[in-house]
Amino acid sequence: MDLLEEGEQWEAVKAWVRVNGLAVFGGALLGVLGLLGWRWWQSHAEAQHLAANVAYEKLVADVQAASPEDALKGLDQFHRDFGDSAYGPPAELAAARLLVARNELDKAAQRLRVVADTAKDVQLRMVAKVRLARVQIAQGKPDDAIATLGVGDAGAFKSLVAEVRGDALQAKGDKAGALREFQAARDARGPGAEPPGSDGADLLELKIDDLRGEVATAPPAAPKG
Repeated sequence: MDLLEEGEQWEAVKAWVRVNGLAVFGGALLGVLGLLGWRWWQSHAEAQHLAANVAYEKLVADVQAASPEDALKGLDQFHRDFGDSAYGPPAELAAARLLVARNELDKAAQRLRVVADTAKDVQLRMVAKVRLARVQIAQGKPDDAIATLGVGDAGAFKSLVAEVRGDALQAKGDKAGALREFQAARDARGPGAEPPGSDGADLLELKIDDLRGEVATAPPAAPKG
């Protein structure tokens, strides 16, 4: 095997650098710039997160102290400034709650729909869906409420979803279906659920007791056809 002499090797290295050196240098420069850019972006993202956190804490205090109208203005401003942050969906839920209190159900439903469809956090999406379904029932749209709740596994929200679905079925006049959902909601309550004697548990039991009597005394449905 012929080997290059030392001088020939050096000349070959210099020739390779003349041909490829600029590309190598450019690649290295792009790598350095990319690293610097990534570090800048991380620093910028952290600063934005911190600013959103501070603004959100101030917002919570302001909302509790302000009139509903002023609170909504503050929430709207927060949405414009930090709506894309992790604090955007909770702020939208707070705005929807205020709108419900003002009986502005259409506007509340719009806010809740956005959170239900776009929030990255699964639990926030489920909270928004349950609240949206309740608003839709109040709007006289029980079918929309049932569609909003869906038929998939609700996970930790299984009991709550069943109860709200029961409310929707009762609003439709389906008392037997509502009773089944209320009983399913009671059965699905886990160890962390509201204990007997709490307002939520007592209300659910009242719903079951009232419907049990009505369903038991209801005349049989007429045969179809």
